Amino acid sequence: MILRLGNSDWVKEGRQYYDPDSKQCPFCQQDTDKKLEEDLNAYFDEAFVADTECIETLHRDYKTDSERLQRTIQTLLDTPSPFLNAEALQLEKDLLDANIRINIQRIEEKKRESSKAVELDSLNNVCTTIQALVDTANLEIKAHNEMVSNLGAEKTTLIKQVWKHLLENEINIDLSSYTGKKRGLTAAIDSLSKKIEDKAKLGKEKAAELRALEKNTTSIQPTIDGINELLHAFGFHGFQLAKSDQERFYKIVRPDGSDAKKTLSEGEKTFVTFIYFYYLIKGSKEETGMTTDRVIVIDDPVSSLDSDILFIVSSLIKQLFEEARSNTGTIKQVFVLTHNVYFHKEVSFKGNRCKGKDETFWTVRKPAQNSQITHHASNPIKTSYELLWLEVRKPDRTNLSIQNTLRRIIENYFKILGGVNPDSICEKFDGKERLTCKSLFSWVNDGSHFAQDDLYVSIDEGAVDNYLAVFKAVFEKTGHISHYNMMMGTEETGTEE
Repeated sequence: MILRLGNSDWVKEGRQYYDPDSKQCPFCQQDTDKKLEEDLNAYFDEAFVADTECIETLHRDYKTDSERLQRTIQTLLDTPSPFLNAEALQLEKDLLDANIRINIQRIEEKKRESSKAVELDSLNNVCTTIQALVDTANLEIKAHNEMVSNLGAEKTTLIKQVWKHLLENEINIDLSSYTGKKRGLTAAIDSLSKKIEDKAKLGKEKAAELRALEKNTTSIQPTIDGINELLHAFGFHGFQLAKSDQERFYKIVRPDGSDAKKTLSEGEKTFVTFIYFYYLIKGSKEETGMTTDRVIVIDDPVSSLDSDILFIVSSLIKQLFEEARSNTGTIKQVFVLTHNVYFHKEVSFKGNRCKGKDETFWTVRKPAQNSQITHHASNPIKTSYELLWLEVRKPDRTNLSIQNTLRRIIENYFKILGGVNPDSICEKFDGKERLTCKSLFSWVNDGSHFAQDDLYVSIDEGAVDNYLAVFKAVFEKTGHISHYNMMMGTEETGTEE
């Protein structure tokens, strides 16, 4: 009846409620004999227990092996190879995990109901697919490793394949077009090269002709006309240049044609020499030097000239500066050497006090046997008024002389140049500031005009700073702060009345 009904699990669970002494069946509650106990024991003998243990072993082994398989596949997914199709492998693993969960559930049901027949889902298809993915990746890895081990030959093969693909598919039309255009351009280049060769030959012939002509025309009559025009423009009518009897030479003549060489003054000789030099650097004494680059050196051209000629010479030199700056001619650099401070002032004047980016200033001194050349960051020639302001600007100014410096600035600017009475300046202040202003004028006059033989008072640094502040306020109150800022070299702005 147990086999027919398939309820061995139910009977097995009910055996624990069977009491042989009561002789009552635990299933139907009817009286039984001794034989029922023997039959139940016979049915659930050692074979049944062995089968039950076999199911338990199957459950344990299946679970262990499936977990090992899942871990192996998960390891491949955690550290994927670039040759492995990780996405496809993940899908197959999800399917495998689902099948394993279902099979484990069925085995557990078999453990609970050993009489129940269960059927496990096959893992063959999904495992075969996973194995195929792994085998494919291994083949690609093997091929890659073989290629790496033979990288040189593989690189050569790849280059050939790339060029073959480009030639046959990508650039076939462009290459044909390029080849045709190249033939045309090559023919044009050959033709132009022949023409260039002919022109170069013709150029050499013309250059030879030009040299022959320059022997007769180089810087003779054009220079005479230019110098005479310049002399007349500047008021020199007592002499002029003319052609000498000797070829390519000049002479200086009076308006009546007589020779003026021995009757020229020293200044006139120097001026004529400078003008000749000025025109010479525009041309050349040689037959082939008309277009060569040149560096001009002018050494003390005004040692004995009057102020009018000094101005003319400085103006002409500044024209040379502009030509060098613009880089439009053959003059590339100009050096000017002079002992004359006034000439230096004229030739270096640009309309502002700033040194240009393309100019430098140097002084040459000879204290002993050797000359010393000193570079200056700005123009070293300054007026005495500028030197006074320089003393005020200095951070390490001398307190003993600052009183005299302030007085001279105020006197030069306001009293001598502006005609302003110092008392009227103090009237512009009110209250305590007026007293401070008067004290300033008293202080600078005392410090510059009065000497105490019996008593010496050290000038306090704080007192100097206070009076310097009042000194600035004088320019502010009088509307001349712009002049103060300009001379102090500050970036502050102000308006003058």
